[in-house]
Amino acid sequence: MYKDILEIIEKSGKSDFEEITKELEDCINTDENFIETLRQIGAIPEFIVHDSTEEKLFSKASDAVLSRAFREIGLKSVVLKERGDSADVLVESPIHGYTLVADAKAFRMSRTAKNQKDFKVVALSCWKKDADYAVLCSPYFQYPSKVSQIYAQAISHNVCLFSWEHLIFLIDNNIKETADFSFSPLWNFSNLYSRKVLSSDMKQCFINAFNSEMLGLTGLSNEIFQTQLEKQIKIIKQRGTAEKSFWEMEISKINSYTKEEAILELIKSKKIYEKIAQIDTYIQGIKYNG
Repeated sequence: MYKDILEIIEKSGKSDFEEITKELEDCINTDENFIETLRQIGAIPEFIVHDSTEEKLFSKASDAVLSRAFREIGLKSVVLKERGDSADVLVESPIHGYTLVADAKAFRMSRTAKNQKDFKVVALSCWKKDADYAVLCSPYFQYPSKVSQIYAQAISHNVCLFSWEHLIFLIDNNIKETADFSFSPLWNFSNLYSRKVLSSDMKQCFINAFNSEMLGLTGLSNEIFQTQLEKQIKIIKQRGTAEKSFWEMEISKINSYTKEEAILELIKSKKIYEKIAQIDTYIQGIKYNG
């Protein structure tokens, strides 16, 4: 369950990173309520500190969730262990033989304006290497709703802009690959769409066109998809209330600080002692080699 994932992350402390990652993967792979975890994984909890070990563990959890989601729709999938410049997940169709790399994306609800670098569309294309397709999986409602460079990039580099909500829809309706049914038109959507769109319109949002392709491929109605999105909106709003409560409690805690506690917290938040230590390290390491 999603709460179990958060508990593992919260209790990780100074434990071995690889061991905690393995524990998270085991938790996700045995999750009997996986669809609910899938509904939550696109939003990074506000209590997780930015650029912390806990945030890296949450990212690893999202990779594992994405990998399992692909398995739920009939594909073979593994989380890649490489760090740095590589995709998160490698997927193979056991029936149709194609391969794809996928990148899992999650955002904080408090995150302000996102730009094209946040989605790493071009980078994902480079990470494809010998795979047939590249798929970005992001929260559905975090994709720009009108105009964005990421749509032009996806078209130019044939990257599929997918979402957690699309996966929920497919899994909820038990859609899986068969000998007569392949998901490849979805993964290849940007390439197919590039033949229809004008150059002047390449930055326009094409998510609705992608949805139409998915519905035509699966034979399911738009009403079913819209109902699923409406359910997800309710869950997101509930989650938003919980995340706001975290920050409201933080405000109450700060208001209770003494002057001395407030000063210490400010120094800590600015990482002033760490900056001084780094300057010392830099100065001490300078040597003249002439």
